[in-house]
Amino acid sequence: MPATPDAAPPAAGPRFRAAYDAVLDHWPRGTEHLTLTSRHGTTHVLTCGPADAPPLLLLHGGGTTAAGWVALAPRLARTRRVHAVDRTGEPGRSEPGAHPPRSVAELLEWLTGVCEGLGVPRADVCGHSYGGWLALTFALHAPDRVRRLALLDPTQCFAGFSPRYLLRALPLLTRPTAARALAFLDWETGTPGSTEHDPGTVAWRELYAAAAEFPQQKPVTGPRPKPAALRELAVPALVLLAGASRAHDVRRVEAHARQWVPQIATATVPGVSHHAMPYLRAEETGALVADFLG
Repeated sequence: MPATPDAAPPAAGPRFRAAYDAVLDHWPRGTEHLTLTSRHGTTHVLTCGPADAPPLLLLHGGGTTAAGWVALAPRLARTRRVHAVDRTGEPGRSEPGAHPPRSVAELLEWLTGVCEGLGVPRADVCGHSYGGWLALTFALHAPDRVRRLALLDPTQCFAGFSPRYLLRALPLLTRPTAARALAFLDWETGTPGSTEHDPGTVAWRELYAAAAEFPQQKPVTGPRPKPAALRELAVPALVLLAGASRAHDVRRVEAHARQWVPQIATATVPGVSHHAMPYLRAEETGALVADFLG
């Protein structure tokens, strides 16, 4: 995947482009934009941190973007060269080509190409939610490419979704709109839209809403890893749970992770919901991840 200058995909509407740019305004000064090209399309990457620091790949959750790491990236970039990736075919500044990933095998091929395009044959990998599933699947597939693995309230890794969560998400899944996205976000985070916080949070919420109406293909999903496969995981791993997550039963997630993955580390950030984990109490979350990465 050779790198070329960044360009926003033409399919993105003006609301989405403006929302993405508003979040970028809160990223560290000097953040670089790269566009990697492959048979799957283009992949947009936000890069910050010391150029000679160990590489850290950030994989965002479903329905969000690389820009959504706005709160955590500055904390992690103190000791890492951070690469936040917009997945091809999902909301963001990546654009699918003639052969976008349509299977788990092609998704892993795409991610391998991203690592090669960035010139990082081996990196730490951190994923949130669906990005956690992808990070874990990648580590099981190519353990030689992953030094350490940090999973932030990962879904479909060690337990299924809460039925209540799926029921609440159903309107957004069947007919995505910005209003439905915000209603779902407010329910899960417990943060009504009338009580906005800092400007960065306002921008993050607007981007989440705009992403719901982004032209996109169906995300590539796969089964939860089998316990037998998890027992063979050769990569040191951290599972960082959102104490107030409504996506799943975090106690069950932690119990299964401890049961199935040898020498895994687990911790919980209390009072943080599943969707709020990338930006709420980012200093605490970032310190836990940074300490684990070493």
